[in-house]
Amino acid sequence: MKLASLKEGGRDGTLIVVNRELTRAVRASSIAATLQLALEDWGNAAPRLNALFEELQAGKRADAFALDFEALASPLPRAYEFVDGSAYLPHVERVRRARGAEVPESFYTDPLMYQATSAGFLAPRDPILAASEDWGIDMEAEVVVVTDDVSMGVTPAQAEAHIQLIGLVNDVSLRGLIPGELAKGFGFLQSKPRSALSPVFVTADELGDAWSGCKLHLPMRTWINGRWFGEAEAGVDMQFSFADLIAHVAKSRPLTAGTLVGSGTIANEDTSKGASCLAEQRTVETLRDGKPATPFLKFGDRVKIDITDQAGRSVFGAIEQVVKQYVPA
Repeated sequence: MKLASLKEGGRDGTLIVVNRELTRAVRASSIAATLQLALEDWGNAAPRLNALFEELQAGKRADAFALDFEALASPLPRAYEFVDGSAYLPHVERVRRARGAEVPESFYTDPLMYQATSAGFLAPRDPILAASEDWGIDMEAEVVVVTDDVSMGVTPAQAEAHIQLIGLVNDVSLRGLIPGELAKGFGFLQSKPRSALSPVFVTADELGDAWSGCKLHLPMRTWINGRWFGEAEAGVDMQFSFADLIAHVAKSRPLTAGTLVGSGTIANEDTSKGASCLAEQRTVETLRDGKPATPFLKFGDRVKIDITDQAGRSVFGAIEQVVKQYVPA
């Protein structure tokens, strides 16, 4: 099934079920007012939501309405927790090589992760706001999964059963602010503004064979200002699966239902596949030519992130955003 949230009903939106073609939807208020509430009672809510999805898909819902992407919030407009990884080692290796640093051996056996911003997510059509272009505005196209309640100390094998939904995230980064923050040795803060989630999240069965080994085996397609930027394969060169990432986070704490776990920027060894973030492309150019040629995002630039199935149909709906200057009220 496919789930989304409308920009109505409060800060957590209103839960709706969406058809496979992303053209029709129906409110799910009789089952759960919000996606967060559904996840907190997933064992009871999921079968009922799936039945509603089947009715919608069969054209049996008189209360169905045309899906308007502009009316959508992110499926989880806010979440209790968002933890993001850097599971694609080609990205880590290239970035460190470009600045003359070695990749620690632990990176190959222990996931690199951080606590991300979750108090609010941009809707999939909301603008990316920044006060200055000098901040080095960048997109990061990633896959994200959503868990139910996860006990502390789960193994990767146990963690797989806790993955309930899959989607996309544009994990916006401000590259100009990152070096100064990391130099303090205390992680990201100002350099990580709010991210945007895909219009819908889907259950694993919607992905068929494309979901295998707790990885999504489809290309991540990105465009900037309507021009192709990349189509890195999400299932290739992913050092750690989502089950590995969940187990890593849960080593010393339980996870609350509705926790998002990100893959990190999709990157392949094969650079002909393009990139999923500007920093990656700039690194490839630096290693090849001695300096970067691709600029970071400017005000007015348009970003599109999407994943399509083997038939060319969008799976999650596209994240489409315009970069705008933030002007305090």
